[in-house]
Amino acid sequence: MDIRGKKLLVIGGAGLVGSHLVEQLTAEDVGEIIVFDNFTRGTHDNLAAVAGDSRVKIIEGDITRVDILNDVMAGVDGCFHLAALWLLHCHQYPRSGFEVNALGTFNVIDACVRAGVKKLVFSSSASVYGDAVAVPMTEDHPYNNRTIYGATKIAGEHLLRAYHTRDGLDYVGLRYMNIYGPRQDYHGAYVSVIMKVLDRIDQGLPPLIFGDGSQSYDFIYVGDVALANILSMKSDATDLFLNVGMGLKTSINELVHLIIELTGTSLEPEFKEEGQTFVTHRVGSTELARESIGFTAKVPLREGLGKLIEWRKTRIKQDALVEAG
Repeated sequence: MDIRGKKLLVIGGAGLVGSHLVEQLTAEDVGEIIVFDNFTRGTHDNLAAVAGDSRVKIIEGDITRVDILNDVMAGVDGCFHLAALWLLHCHQYPRSGFEVNALGTFNVIDACVRAGVKKLVFSSSASVYGDAVAVPMTEDHPYNNRTIYGATKIAGEHLLRAYHTRDGLDYVGLRYMNIYGPRQDYHGAYVSVIMKVLDRIDQGLPPLIFGDGSQSYDFIYVGDVALANILSMKSDATDLFLNVGMGLKTSINELVHLIIELTGTSLEPEFKEEGQTFVTHRVGSTELARESIGFTAKVPLREGLGKLIEWRKTRIKQDALVEAG
């Protein structure tokens, strides 16, 4: 879809990926950008870089509220749906996970059809795969998921297929690998392994590695994920799901030692008995995304981690000044 002059809706636009997506969209010749977020995890601070852009309009709302969602869809040409509760939240509160991620996604898709939206880009997840049966995991990898979160994303994917067949709604679903980068949560109940390692280092404590550290994942920088969303909207691709990752395997051991190197600490990791782990090995094939939407991740892990560490330092200083009054 040609996005020049178009009205675009970013649901979950104040979150980690959403705020980077909105920022990148302001560099495009679009007509209007509607940010729709309930600000449960997303923040107004995340949107500070686009605050002065007259094309950006922020609406507080929730995808469980059909009336508000239908209103905000009016006149929208393209919709990015990024709103979701995260894996651990869904694990602890499965009903909430279903209501937001599955029923909420149904609400978004149905509202898109009612409003005549031309294309929907859906944030799915590599969680639909579960543990890898084969590496790299292609998009034909079986649904091997065992989590509530993954189940809700599978539901979203099948709803999109059904609505495409029933109503002709064009869509692309993006199966994200392990996303990291600036604006990532660094406090609260659901912080990432990277933030937990940095927290331990700040406290003068050795980073913890659960198990032997051989668990391996595909880490991708948030700015690259935002780019994949824009390329999906611009492309002619429809009715397909794409991996969004680097296609590179990084073990937890390698990740922690890289963070140690970048922070300049002399602390050595401490190994502990493995706790609850939902997935131990997952690396995605990047071939179909490259062929279908022209996407190739650009930011190497070392560079991306450096950006995250610097952003985190700045935010912690800002938070300290605010608390000091």
